Amino acid sequence: MKLEFVAIQKDGEYESPGTDAPTVVADVVGAMTALYGASGYEPPWIGYLIKENGTFVGTCGFKSPPQYDRVEIAYFTFPEYESRGIATEMAAELIRMALDARPDVTIAAQTLPKESASTAILKKLNFAFVETVNHPEDGLVWEWQLQRM
Repeated sequence: MKLEFVAIQKDGEYESPGTDAPTVVADVVGAMTALYGASGYEPPWIGYLIKENGTFVGTCGFKSPPQYDRVEIAYFTFPEYESRGIATEMAAELIRMALDARPDVTIAAQTLPKESASTAILKKLNFAFVETVNHPEDGLVWEWQLQRM
């Protein structure tokens, strides 16, 4: 599978010639530009829309530029495209981007505090559970960090 990562710009613009975007894309772009306002806009530490064969299939990105040598990734496959390995590929590409930009950065992710497709993806990509944390908006979440050899 070959995914195309389409950067969401600071002003909410994104390149997408010839593609009709589903409603969820506008929601994602709005949320991402609000996040930029709160945490800053600093490529490559931004949000991305994901296309496969010209169709939007998900979104992923970094929750902010690195802070205290730590960066958090997030990914979401649109429901009609789940269970095809898209989220795994998105997360793997975010890891590659992060390490290319800052080889020393700690890469983290947070999930709901239960086993799920997302925890399976993180385990597959060599993340380990670190601790349960109280997130100000999401309540209790599991914190994961990439383990490097």
